[in-house]
Amino acid sequence: MERRTFSGGIKGKNLRYLQGGQAAPTGCAHVGFVLLDHFSLPAFTQALDTLVTANLLRPNLFRTTTFSLEMAEVCSDLGIVIRPDQALSAASLEGLSLLVICGGLRTPLRAHAELKVLLRKASEKGIALGGLWNGAWFIGHAGLLDGYRCAIHPEHRPALAETAQHSQVTSESYMVDRDRFTAASPNGAFYMVLEWIGLQQGTDLVDGIVDILAFEASRYRRVNPKLRVKMTAPLRDVVKLMEANLEEPLDLAQISGYVGRSRRQIERLFKDQLNTTPLRYYLELRVTEGRRLLQHSTLSIVQVAVACGFVSPSHFSKCYTAYFGHPPSKEKRLEF
Repeated sequence: MERRTFSGGIKGKNLRYLQGGQAAPTGCAHVGFVLLDHFSLPAFTQALDTLVTANLLRPNLFRTTTFSLEMAEVCSDLGIVIRPDQALSAASLEGLSLLVICGGLRTPLRAHAELKVLLRKASEKGIALGGLWNGAWFIGHAGLLDGYRCAIHPEHRPALAETAQHSQVTSESYMVDRDRFTAASPNGAFYMVLEWIGLQQGTDLVDGIVDILAFEASRYRRVNPKLRVKMTAPLRDVVKLMEANLEEPLDLAQISGYVGRSRRQIERLFKDQLNTTPLRYYLELRVTEGRRLLQHSTLSIVQVAVACGFVSPSHFSKCYTAYFGHPPSKEKRLEF
């Protein structure tokens, strides 16, 4: 049987179950986090969790290392003490793809000569630089934000504007400008790293991460317009209608009547925004729900097939195998 591939965001939703159809990663990108005194633990964990989730979907894409300036324990803004993996040094820059300076509301904006030198060396090596909360200040103090747009927590905008007079300090929650990645908040840290991952690995992986970590806020849209908007309001209405009618699928004429758009208009929406057809997208929604029910319920295969609108268990099995590479009977059932 010919293997079928999921379209659009449905592929991201199923990414961790499609490992057999993916090529092995060509290399592992290395991300370093420099933890400064009183760094924002929520911002750091948001950034880290995004990378960890990426590895859940596609194993061994990223590895991370935490640094301190003097190989000492670092106290976060929440009073939780972290012991970094190693001290930041010239040698530790080797192999890094991204180096992120993690600051916080109470992180003192104090010049650190060695950090300044190491940031400049990192830039010379082509390592992308990032800053969380007020981390951008240290990059700016090293003279590495000239001509760049950047984000920093509102409390520290005046200080950054003064020390990096040739940069554009924005009011955004995060900013990506070429090889500079800066965020002003924990939420901004999530989207900052998400965009970096997208540049490295593409939008399917981004969709998968969003589906796991930010499904409520970003199920149909991106919080920041720089991230790909996948569905306009008319298309969201159609998809919501499909999701609400999986057990007894509607035909396109019924959908057309409910949303007040012609069949041709609906087909064009799916083609232009998701590069697929309404019928195929509907099938993929039902197959994906079937996978969820098989894994997370005690329903039999027959019951799952009925719940997902398939005319027979054999038709369900055929479609399931085409997308996931194995029949429903081989799906791993989670213990209850």
